[in-house]
Amino acid sequence: MDEIEYCAIIKFFVKEGLTLNEIHPKFINIYGDSSPSFSTIKKWAARFNCGRTSLEDDPREGHPKSATIPVIIDQVDDMVLDDRRTKVHEIAETIGISKEREGYILHKELDMKKLCARRVPHLLTADHKRTRMKISEQCLECFNKNKTDFVR
Repeated sequence: MDEIEYCAIIKFFVKEGLTLNEIHPKFINIYGDSSPSFSTIKKWAARFNCGRTSLEDDPREGHPKSATIPVIIDQVDDMVLDDRRTKVHEIAETIGISKEREGYILHKELDMKKLCARRVPHLLTADHKRTRMKISEQCLECFNKNKTDFVR
């Protein structure tokens, strides 16, 4: 169950006039191990008793993550597609973001991972797989024909 749903139930019980010692056992009877803790129920009940109406958490302090905007994601994607051997710190320095944000963009936003020193999409399409298979077969055929010239 979602936290907002728990808060709605707590708010309902508080408006009904139930005490904490009555609310918590009801949660345990209904939801068992997935029920919120006594301290969470106490915190939200106190907020609703003080007149709070919103079910969502208050905004927190801190700097929002501004590096994962579409413009920066597109810049990272372009740099990786230009040179798949580009290092994370090089991309981060060029664009002006942290290495952590850069890694997040590569792995979570662009769904890429490093494979044999190249960044490739996590999931290849059927077309990508066929193309890679064809190229590999051609290289193997070339190698089998003339092993000495293949390296050149």
